[in-house]
Amino acid sequence: MKPTGTDPRILSLAAEVAKSPEQNVPVILLKLKEIMNNAPLGSSELKKIKQDIYCYDLIQYCLLVLSQDCSRIQGGWTTISQLTQILSHCCVGLEPGEDAEEFYNELLPSAAENFLVLGRRLQTCFINAAKGEEKDALLHFFQIVTDSLFWLLGSHVQLIQNVLQSDHFLHLLQTDNVQIGSKVMTMLQNILQINSGDLLRIEGKTLHSILDEVVFKLLSTPSPVIRSTATKLLLLMAESHQEILILLRLSGFYKGLRSLLNKQEPGTEFSQEFRQLFVLLSPKGYQEGEEQKLHQAACLIQAYWKGFQTRKRLKKLPSAVITLQRSFRSKRTKMLLKLDRQKEEEEHRLQLQLQRQRAMRLSRELRLSMLEMVHPGQVEKHNREIEEKSALIIQKHWRGYRERKKFHQQRPSLTEYKAAVTLQRATLKFLAKCRKKKKLFAPWQGLRELTDARRVELKQQVDDYVRRHPGSQISDITSKELHSQAQERLQHYFMGRALEERSQQHREALMAQISTNIEQLLKAPSLKEAEGKEPELFVSRSRPVAAKAKQAHLTTLKHIQAPWWKKLGEEAGDEIDVPKDELSIELGTLFIGGTKPP
Repeated sequence: MKPTGTDPRILSLAAEVAKSPEQNVPVILLKLKEIMNNAPLGSSELKKIKQDIYCYDLIQYCLLVLSQDCSRIQGGWTTISQLTQILSHCCVGLEPGEDAEEFYNELLPSAAENFLVLGRRLQTCFINAAKGEEKDALLHFFQIVTDSLFWLLGSHVQLIQNVLQSDHFLHLLQTDNVQIGSKVMTMLQNILQINSGDLLRIEGKTLHSILDEVVFKLLSTPSPVIRSTATKLLLLMAESHQEILILLRLSGFYKGLRSLLNKQEPGTEFSQEFRQLFVLLSPKGYQEGEEQKLHQAACLIQAYWKGFQTRKRLKKLPSAVITLQRSFRSKRTKMLLKLDRQKEEEEHRLQLQLQRQRAMRLSRELRLSMLEMVHPGQVEKHNREIEEKSALIIQKHWRGYRERKKFHQQRPSLTEYKAAVTLQRATLKFLAKCRKKKKLFAPWQGLRELTDARRVELKQQVDDYVRRHPGSQISDITSKELHSQAQERLQHYFMGRALEERSQQHREALMAQISTNIEQLLKAPSLKEAEGKEPELFVSRSRPVAAKAKQAHLTTLKHIQAPWWKKLGEEAGDEIDVPKDELSIELGTLFIGGTKPP
């Protein structure tokens, strides 16, 4: 629903965008910046202008422009950076009204994702740029995009979780460039200062990736700027969340972090933050230190006491010295071998971890570079297909593992069930054989004698049944008559049945003869092709058929031989009467095959 009292500048701008070609739309949208700058900051007029911009879909136009290729936009990165500022300022302080769900669930996440994609493109262009002036300009544009994203996240903190979980943000954080990396880490530090609670709401894998990258930049980057920013960021994470501090202290992923930090030489610029981080990761407080000293002292006293007891026993058992030395040397050798093996395993594990990180980074870069080749409108579909394939593979492996585990768990019960069935079958067979033998060899015991009470009871049951079902009483004469009638009807039925069977056989013979004649007629040659006695083969054996054929033949001949004036009133279907005498005379000379003489 369009609002009433719309600013005429917004109306004219929307109309101009709708009528203009696609290549001129980005430059036209830049006029929104001048319109918003004319209104006082935080005033109701500015809010009304933002509502008008949203209602006339100008924000959606900005998103569509930002998703396009930079080379196709007039003004290049300058226009894009200004549009990011316009988009972030329009979304901050906007009250969408009835379309709040669409605004918060679709438009804002899409805007944040577009900012991250633009940051990645600027990062790629900055790395590939050769000239210093071009790099400075691209770095300035990157700063504008990150500031716009931070401005948007500052007003809509619910987007922080989406940004931290985004692959584009992780790709920006994993850059090896000092300038880009420092700006991304500074933006992350500012985001966590706004709302650090979202850091624990993201997935554990993503959180470990962020911590790995920050620790990696702190320990392996020679740039003091990166190390200072990484130290401040890691200190902020550890101080804000006790879970992250425990993870950095106790997790196997960061087991040697404190020792590596101890070997680092912090610069004077961030030595205070570095010492704070080192102390934060070290045993906390004087009490822990005293308890550790007491524990060491107790261990030392126990060692001296055990040594005294051992020496006392050795004095009593001189022969045990050789055995003790042998066991000590073997134990020492085993300990040394174990320590060497542990060191090798640790080094191998660290190398594998670094290789995995490099491979993961390369795979992500390759995946993100492939995503750049995909059309912006197909990126979401491509990601969804990859996620569906990955989910199907995970589900397949998980279901196989679950079914195998269930099968192994059910194997003992299945074995017990089969054993019980086998035992039951054998028992039932044995019992059946026993019952059969008992029946075969059991003596005849006779019928049980009926008692007087049982006889009276049975007689009463019979009388009741007869009383409930009385029978029809027929005399002997009537029954004999019914019997004779039934015999007559049965005899009549059998006689009629024999006649019907003969007539049925006669009908079947006639039908077979007719079908044979029809087949011969269908296969017969024409009169022109007939030779010899072939026409005699088609002489009918039926008198009615022969008579009808002769009549038709004579009729046709008379009609042909009649003068033309007798044919004037006739039609093609009219029949001509033939005298019976002529017909009988002609039939006398016709051969009727298969008939008996009279």
